Amino acid sequence: MRLPLLREELTLLPGAVLADGQPSHTLHDPVRNLFFQIDWPTFEILRRWDMDDPAAIARAVSHETALQLDAADVDDVAAFFTDNQLVRAHAGVASAYAADLRKRRGGAAQWLLHNYLFFRIPLLKPDRWLTRVAPYLDPLYTRTFLLLTLAALAFGAVEIYRQWDHFAGTLVDTITWRGMAGYAVALAVVKVMHELGHAMTAKRFGCRVPAMGLAFLVMWPVAYTDTNDVWRLTKRRQKLAVVGAGMAVELGVAAWATLAWALLPDGMLRSLAFVLAAVTWIASVAINASPFMRFDGYFLLSDWLEMPNLHTRAFALARWDLRERLFGLGVAAPEVFPRARHVGLILFAYATWLYRLTVFLGIASLVYLFFIKAIGIALFAIEIGWFVMLPLIREMRVWRTLWPVLRRRPRARIALAMFLALALVVFLPLPTLTRATGLLRPAAQFVIYSPAHAQVVDLPVADGQHVATGTSLMRLASPELEARAQGVASRLEGLEQQAVAGVFDPQQRARWQILQQQALGAQSEAASIQGDASRYVPVAPFAGTLRDIAPDLRPGIWLSAREPLARLVSDQIAAVAYVDEDDVERINVGDAARFYADAPSGPVVKLTVTSIEPEARRILDEPELATVFGGGIVAREKNGQFYPERPLYRVIFQAASGPQSHTWRGTVMIDGNWSAPGWRYLRNIVALVRRESGF
Repeated sequence: MRLPLLREELTLLPGAVLADGQPSHTLHDPVRNLFFQIDWPTFEILRRWDMDDPAAIARAVSHETALQLDAADVDDVAAFFTDNQLVRAHAGVASAYAADLRKRRGGAAQWLLHNYLFFRIPLLKPDRWLTRVAPYLDPLYTRTFLLLTLAALAFGAVEIYRQWDHFAGTLVDTITWRGMAGYAVALAVVKVMHELGHAMTAKRFGCRVPAMGLAFLVMWPVAYTDTNDVWRLTKRRQKLAVVGAGMAVELGVAAWATLAWALLPDGMLRSLAFVLAAVTWIASVAINASPFMRFDGYFLLSDWLEMPNLHTRAFALARWDLRERLFGLGVAAPEVFPRARHVGLILFAYATWLYRLTVFLGIASLVYLFFIKAIGIALFAIEIGWFVMLPLIREMRVWRTLWPVLRRRPRARIALAMFLALALVVFLPLPTLTRATGLLRPAAQFVIYSPAHAQVVDLPVADGQHVATGTSLMRLASPELEARAQGVASRLEGLEQQAVAGVFDPQQRARWQILQQQALGAQSEAASIQGDASRYVPVAPFAGTLRDIAPDLRPGIWLSAREPLARLVSDQIAAVAYVDEDDVERINVGDAARFYADAPSGPVVKLTVTSIEPEARRILDEPELATVFGGGIVAREKNGQFYPERPLYRVIFQAASGPQSHTWRGTVMIDGNWSAPGWRYLRNIVALVRRESGF
């Protein structure tokens, strides 16, 4: 079989020594400005490409070098060059290239999807300008400037430690719309300096920088610099310097801005220094240093490990590891590494997947929140489908192709059984526990308050004594009330005598109707006084225990108005809890529950649901359950009332036994109806889509 002709414009450059000690070369495609790392066997095959016979090339390499190749190895290299469009176009290759281009472009929907997720806009061609400016920036690359920056960093860190309260207070004060706008401007300036750091460092090592501009990742703008020419560099130290230059610039800005904040007096310049320091510290450490996304931290790690395409290779190794653990296929690993690196790459891949899942879910949520609801739901679905579901579907397709092998593997049967068990757990009805914040307290309480101008006469019931319904709990007296009662009684007696005398006296007979009305008024006043007098002799409205009698209460003392004197606690114990609207459908009257007090020494009490209010509560009747008082219900306060932030239903419970003298705050776990978790989540998603889309 004849080998395809290589493109004449390709350039072969010397490369770095790989981690296993073999030499490498870099193949440059100047048309697309792409670089391919070529290992030693591929280089030896390219040296003999003009032999135009795979078998002859393999024999020559095996005879003249320490490598042992066969014709299949040469065919693999030829296929690699053909697939990557590195051979001359002829009829067969051109048609294949055209078909591949049409496949990659796809239809209009696929084009829109790809360009919505990521696209670039080149704005500058800075190479000539960088060539002129680079010599003037040589002092920034000296050891002296590095030591000065480290000294500024150390001094600024000490000053932040000394003035931490002021620094933290300034950070809180700037969390306003105006402050966030200032942060956005500072971030834009710092990112431009970041990209210039990459460009300048690459230019110092003789690399070409063809373009700088903006890239949009899910409509979020980020600056970019085309530094593909760095592949020409053969020294790892130089590559690391170019990749780390952006972070070095940001950290340098942060160090000098921190020093400026520490030394400058209060004013606009100090505020600007604070904003620059805060933005650069966060942007460099929290974002750029992460190796889980394709930012500077990733490329630094990739170059330090001397592993181009680190994510792709780690993911392939992790997928192989997953299949081996699940199915025991006995397939060789895609690449062979030392044990420590092998395990590290697999763990790195799993950590990257978990990190990206979190980030993509966050991005999808932001897209949903900041767009029109119907469009937001569609974009949310695209985010989840593209970044989360599509990789899973691709892996499932691989498993389907392996099915003839999998069904004969004992470990695959075990994995399938575990998967089916998980599906049963998710989609079969299971007993559920509903969690709610609640209070455990006596079913009824009666607090005795002193009326006005009261004096203690008798205390017939002792603290802690059990009483029956209707029992007199204490006896108070009011001389003022007694005087009023006597006066009303005397007036009523006189009116009644005048009314009787009117029968015999013609003059009194004419006033008889007026006397009757006055007598009725006096009787009403007497009834009112008698009602007030009942407050001075409180009786038990239910059976219970009298507790918390005021310690200084004794016969003969005078009391202030509305002074708490004692508390009658019922014999029955009850609990009240607030259940979320998504959970209230799973509980019914009669369901069992259990109360767990928040305090470690608190009780654990068995409960029974006695009532469920049919409508959600607008006002929180038990404010001690609000988060502002240490409870678990998020509520906002307005005019002394607390309003829950989400719909909550009030549920009442009865306890067979429990502490009768205290109120406990805690958690109520309710044994609700059996339900399938998967169907519940699916129902919630459908309800959300219908609600937000207006269907």
